[in-house]
Amino acid sequence: MKPLWRSGCTLAFAGLLLGALYAQRPFRQYPSVEGYEQDPLPRDYQRPAEWSFARLMYPPGPLDGYYPRFQGPWQEGLSLWTQDYPRADRALADSVKRLTRVDARSVEQPVNLDDGDEVYNWPWLYAVQVGEWGLTEPQAKKLRDYLLRGGFFMADDFHGSEEQAYFEKTMKMVFPDRPIVDIPDDDPIFHTVFDLDERYQIPGAEHLNTGFKKDGRVARWRGIYDDKGRIMVAISLNSDIGDSWEWLNNPRYPLRYSDLGIRLGVNYVVYAMTH
Repeated sequence: MKPLWRSGCTLAFAGLLLGALYAQRPFRQYPSVEGYEQDPLPRDYQRPAEWSFARLMYPPGPLDGYYPRFQGPWQEGLSLWTQDYPRADRALADSVKRLTRVDARSVEQPVNLDDGDEVYNWPWLYAVQVGEWGLTEPQAKKLRDYLLRGGFFMADDFHGSEEQAYFEKTMKMVFPDRPIVDIPDDDPIFHTVFDLDERYQIPGAEHLNTGFKKDGRVARWRGIYDDKGRIMVAISLNSDIGDSWEWLNNPRYPLRYSDLGIRLGVNYVVYAMTH
């Protein structure tokens, strides 16, 4: 049976948590397109928790310029869904543990929408470089059902008009009748833990000199709402939030970007768990 999350019912979710834990796929670590060696696993990586960083696995799309360089299926990593992975995931998870009372797991969980009911075990889902993904019609249908059941999806790290147009086209497969809109400053998602009225563009580590990528000069914080006014999809256009987590402890990456990125991520997690 698929877990069913509803707006504002964290107690109901807690009641479903035990059953969901038994249904979850075992943790597995994949190779990353970043090319760095895999970090040692935290000592407590096998400990169940209230929240986990669930990372969406996806096939390559027509704008994906990386995939032909690598060998192997996207289901086994070495695809753009592993950008910033797993360092970004674990950095945010550690921040959630430090800055909130959410019981966060120390390691991430890659999730494949084609893998039966697996996605329904994870109330918070993240995808990187969604302007270059290859979301399929069946995957879009599964994602729509997941979101309408109370799931939350953070879509990050896509830049410029071409990637924006392609992402919006694919999201029409998910929600043909729901618009993507700018999230107003007074929305609770910007005030769950930190007040984030002042937000600025967060560039990736490779674009610090210009401050932007392609023609994406202006950061946009956008979303898709359900019928009750809950954000189902939180979209960071023209910013690379994942890099701000990945390079959190690197002195060459500006602290001001990681500071905002971590606060955004923490707010999104707490919002997802309480709305």
